[in-house]
Amino acid sequence: MKISPLTPETEILKELGVRLARIRKQQGFSQTRLADDAGIGVATLRRIEAGQDSQIESWLKLLKSLSMTSAIDALLPENFNSPMAEALAASGKRRKAKSTTGIVWGDESE
Repeated sequence: MKISPLTPETEILKELGVRLARIRKQQGFSQTRLADDAGIGVATLRRIEAGQDSQIESWLKLLKSLSMTSAIDALLPENFNSPMAEALAASGKRRKAKSTTGIVWGDESE
């Protein structure tokens, strides 16, 4: 399932749970072993895989145990260059540029 801005949070949690279970199985972890490695309860892992609400700390522990710290960093990157912020910054620079033709229009800012 593709997650979009219109996807309800409950559906996102279910999809993330399905993805987590798939990755856990691909890496050969049982629920018990992964929960032990992550330092969380098996019941907590089962709730997460079922798409029920969970704490971010549990997710972080699970992703670290699955050697997926890059997924943590991708969640909120240290440096994020918003296209809108870049466009606004470029727009501001253009407005501040002075005329090089020598013509004064009267709307130049000092």
